[in-house]
Amino acid sequence: MRLFAAVLPPEGVSDELALEVGALKKLPGADLMRWTGQPGWHFTLAFYGEVEDAVVPGLSERLARVARRTGPFGLGLRGGGQFGHGRALWIGADGDVAALRLLADRAEAAGRKAGVPMGDHRRYRPHLTVARSRDAVDVTPYLSALDAFTGRDWTVAELALVRSSLPRSGVPGEQPRYEAVARWPLGAGG
Repeated sequence: MRLFAAVLPPEGVSDELALEVGALKKLPGADLMRWTGQPGWHFTLAFYGEVEDAVVPGLSERLARVARRTGPFGLGLRGGGQFGHGRALWIGADGDVAALRLLADRAEAAGRKAGVPMGDHRRYRPHLTVARSRDAVDVTPYLSALDAFTGRDWTVAELALVRSSLPRSGVPGEQPRYEAVARWPLGAGG
């Protein structure tokens, strides 16, 4: 199954972001982007890709240990950015970003120790993707609109293992489906 470790924003934060994304979708050229739906919003910590069923229990055990070793921390949404000349539009993180980076490093290490081929380590850049495009898109108006965006703060209290199912219907605009297959509270048990 296709898996990744993630931090999922709580419902109130997602609702607030949905209003901001709704405003972005009204800007000229928004139809050139594929907008990610609210159920798909997350901060990916470590992407594991296709993981064999036999590896999942060991990965889960290691992620549970990571969660126990990591205390809850404050996070918020702020501003935005892009990857690939407008191929991905994202919302940034604010708050205890160092704790988020540490959690990402630990989630990546858990994958490696569980036997998941992780490729080369790259410095973690916290972001929540809200839109994608196959082609380069001028996202300057979106970035300008996001300059002033600051979402409410929340306490990150859990780590999630998420399964993603890629679209298979061929219907334009179909989104991947995401399902949290496990969740662990942060800091539980010291």
